[in-house]
Amino acid sequence: MKLKRAKVLIVGVGGLGSPAAIYLAAAGVGEIILVDSERVELSNLNRQILHWTRDIGKLKVESAAEKLRELNPNVKTMIIAEHAGEELLDKLVSEADIVIDGLDNWKSRLALNKACVKHGKPLIHAAIHGMYGQLLVVVPGETPCLNCLIIKEPPEVKPFPVLGTTPGLLAMLQVTEAIKLLTGYGRPPLGKLIVYDGYTMKFEEIPVSRNPQCPTCSIIRKGEGCSKHFRS
Repeated sequence: MKLKRAKVLIVGVGGLGSPAAIYLAAAGVGEIILVDSERVELSNLNRQILHWTRDIGKLKVESAAEKLRELNPNVKTMIIAEHAGEELLDKLVSEADIVIDGLDNWKSRLALNKACVKHGKPLIHAAIHGMYGQLLVVVPGETPCLNCLIIKEPPEVKPFPVLGTTPGLLAMLQVTEAIKLLTGYGRPPLGKLIVYDGYTMKFEEIPVSRNPQCPTCSIIRKGEGCSKHFRS
């Protein structure tokens, strides 16, 4: 019932957002909001598994919603084919229970992190490159935020290498943590950066502390935010 009542926002319906959406719909999350302004391209198909050859040229949100409704017609899907700008993110994050980072650039990720901290909504961040991936669970008021870890916006490198299984694996970890927070079952890896190295098949946990001078979360005092609601 907790999953059925939940509203999850997925920003980016690509390599991370596609598998994340599938597993959230299969788990029975009540409402999924999909945000992406791009259209399906042939080069996407090695990793963006909600999009098929027949979908090339379609809006990604439309392609994704079509498959999710076939998988689980009881899940409400809302699609927004717009760029994830600060104003839009501020509105959507305020309405969601939890947020999945399916983005592919740091500017948008940090804007999403800012909106989540502002509204006290958990953010499940993931990023990938080749056979490398990272995961960070942000619970505003209790954990470091993404801006504590990424102080300055890194330079964008495009195109970057992607082995299709890498975002698939990280997305499954994102959904696992989202379900744990929504249901209160299990122990989320709070205050830890999970690093995946597919080349050697190795996982590492790196402790991450809150930055007292963080420009995003330094104004939130410990114990505030949404942590009590999601971990009760």
